Amino acid sequence: MKIVVTGGLGYIGSHTVVELQLLGYEVIIIDNCSNSSTEVLKGITAITGVTPHFEEFDLRDLAKIQDFFKRHTDIAGLIHFAASKAVSESVEDPLLYYENNVTTLIYVLKELQKLKNAAFIFSSSCTVYGQAENLPITENTPIKSSKSPYGKTKQIGEEIIKDTCKISNAINAISLRYFNPIGAHPSAEIGELPLGVPVNLVPFITQTALGLREELAVFGDDYPTKDGTAIRDYIHVVDLAKAHIIALEHLLNNKNKSNYEVFNIGSGTGTSVLQVIKTFEKITNRPLNYKIVARRKGDITTAYADTSKANITLGWTAESSLEEALENAWKWEQKIRKA
Repeated sequence: MKIVVTGGLGYIGSHTVVELQLLGYEVIIIDNCSNSSTEVLKGITAITGVTPHFEEFDLRDLAKIQDFFKRHTDIAGLIHFAASKAVSESVEDPLLYYENNVTTLIYVLKELQKLKNAAFIFSSSCTVYGQAENLPITENTPIKSSKSPYGKTKQIGEEIIKDTCKISNAINAISLRYFNPIGAHPSAEIGELPLGVPVNLVPFITQTALGLREELAVFGDDYPTKDGTAIRDYIHVVDLAKAHIIALEHLLNNKNKSNYEVFNIGSGTGTSVLQVIKTFEKITNRPLNYKIVARRKGDITTAYADTSKANITLGWTAESSLEEALENAWKWEQKIRKA
């Protein structure tokens, strides 16, 4: 089967491409390389022995999307990662996020509607919940107005998909609301490679440990948590990638109860920023130079998942520990820096 992966050279996208190819799927990647590199193709090929078909263009270009679907009429499914993803950047440049995350989704769905039967997996986020009043977060947790434009684009995206599925028999869709992906492929052939200064915690940790960053900023120690730092649900990126394949096959095998479903994907455990730092220091035996700074706009206090719906309905569970994820991230960082 032919599966399209938008943003397939990105962090989560590339790991998902690997899992697809290991299962024998034919993969077509669409990516504009705005936050990725074609070098990722070499890593995918090294792991799987197969180089995926790759087309470089921006999904904001409707004409190019239409041309793509005219040339590929036998698509069985599409996994949609392509989007801007930094909470703090979205606060600073909201129009970029609404254009890049919402407009492109609409364009893709319009073309998918023209196919007879397409499975669609949407890369959503736990940010749709905002700061939940009750923890852990279930799929029935009320959706609050997000504190960031990034989160709002995911909320809007889900509504667009749900409304489209209501009137379309051509699309079966699943939104995966995942929490905080970390780590890298155990082979160290692919991993998180942010352009410029990292906005996510773990690559900032690994870059600081190697001396690429002078100091790690911890945003706030005055949250109402045990150690004062924010708590998140950190999930190994390979576990997350596998969840996308399982969700896709759930649709391809007609196991879905409706043509639009939602699942939380996380480890189910809340870990504070300082706990992540201390765990990294322990497994690598490297002290980290970090400093407490002011909170970031748009950040919430605590978020971790109840994944029982995905466990039961999809048969998916997170398998890797925080320690394994950090070890893989460190191995990847050392390789790419030739340290």
